[in-house]
Amino acid sequence: MSETEDKKARLALALRMLERAGIVDHNGHASIRLDDDRMLINIGARPRCRLTAADICTIDFDGAVIEGDGKPPLEFHLHAGIYRARPDVGAVVHAHPRWSTYLSMTGHDYGPVYAQGVLVYPMPVLDTPDSINSPEMAARLADVLGDRPAALMKAHGSVAVGTDITEAFVLATYIEESAERQVRAMQIGTPYRFSDDEIAACTQKLRSPALFAKTWDHFQAKLEDGS
Repeated sequence: MSETEDKKARLALALRMLERAGIVDHNGHASIRLDDDRMLINIGARPRCRLTAADICTIDFDGAVIEGDGKPPLEFHLHAGIYRARPDVGAVVHAHPRWSTYLSMTGHDYGPVYAQGVLVYPMPVLDTPDSINSPEMAARLADVLGDRPAALMKAHGSVAVGTDITEAFVLATYIEESAERQVRAMQIGTPYRFSDDEIAACTQKLRSPALFAKTWDHFQAKLEDGS
């Protein structure tokens, strides 16, 4: 298998795992940056729960299909805008998860309430639910994201970025796990918020490629087991 085919297969797997976890729905998408202003991204019309390498297309940053038998999602601009603004980013996940969206719908900030979740704290918020389907909207999102690993879009969803698809995938799962704990805790009281020292300690300990790989393997095993 070529390196590009391996990346396609891994991207499709990431989206199937996110769909099984309830983080990506029928409209979620993810991408991997290639060289020369190109990216791999899932074909927009294909069911996320059944994606394979054949359902990944190669496009340029203007959305032109270079290789593949389908078109990218309308929000391909989201990915292109982040890649243009962030040379350090190698992969992007855009999801429509429930719990973190509940926070942005109700004006609650995403708090440092869970160890893995602090890796994406503080979480900037794009103050509009509009789709990121134009260069102008993509630039607004990239400005809000800044140098952060993730951002929320009010009443819309989330975006997570990483050096590779493993990191972007894992951060997308951490966002939702932390947000669920925060929302559930808010029903019975005020969630404990980690101190600055605790945030620093967690970040140093948990921002680890080995732990990212462990999380990826966990979700892959659940997918393969049908659990």
